[in-house]
Amino acid sequence: MNAHHEHEFEAAPGLPEALPAGERILWQGSPDWRTLGNEAFHLRRLALYFGLMLALQAVFSWEPGMRAATLLGGLAFSAVLASLALGLLALIAWLSARTTLYTLTDKRVVMRVGIVLTLTFNLPLSGIQAARVRNTRHGIGNIALSLRGPDRIAFLHLWPHARPWQVNNPEPMLRCLPNVDALGRQLEAAWSAVHSNKPMHAAQRDPAPAPQANLPAAISP
Repeated sequence: MNAHHEHEFEAAPGLPEALPAGERILWQGSPDWRTLGNEAFHLRRLALYFGLMLALQAVFSWEPGMRAATLLGGLAFSAVLASLALGLLALIAWLSARTTLYTLTDKRVVMRVGIVLTLTFNLPLSGIQAARVRNTRHGIGNIALSLRGPDRIAFLHLWPHARPWQVNNPEPMLRCLPNVDALGRQLEAAWSAVHSNKPMHAAQRDPAPAPQANLPAAISP
């Protein structure tokens, strides 16, 4: 549950205060750091980009009669810089996943995020208007939460736990979670219970490269 010593002040893992009597935890989880690295920090795309740049450097640096050692020496320096950049981003992705803990109770969604400065976002189910489930691959996916009312959380405060490109109307997002469809069903059931078992409308989903289960994911009054 990511119960590390830097969060020992929490009343329970992921929760800054003890839950009120009668409220119970339904689920807790953290992002898969490798998927988070590829989705939020674009590690795979950057690795391809750096590989292309190295190939172009080799092509334009080559001159007739040049010794291979000279060419490789120049490429090695660029490769080290690229590796350092990728390694730093991978470390940030790992730390981000390690310090993040999402909690679903029968009354709210709690997001504990932040590497250096820990922030906790408390999202009552009564204030959630819709949930969009995106199942990417191997059962790992995201759930974006559309909030009801005028109050919003700043995009920069949420990132990387925010739906991409929704800057003017930020949506908190539970990112890169294994078995995301099962979590979506738990969220659906908890939301329906809070809203007096009102039925959910048709699913709203973002495009995904992998097949998706038939899960009602849009929540509306």
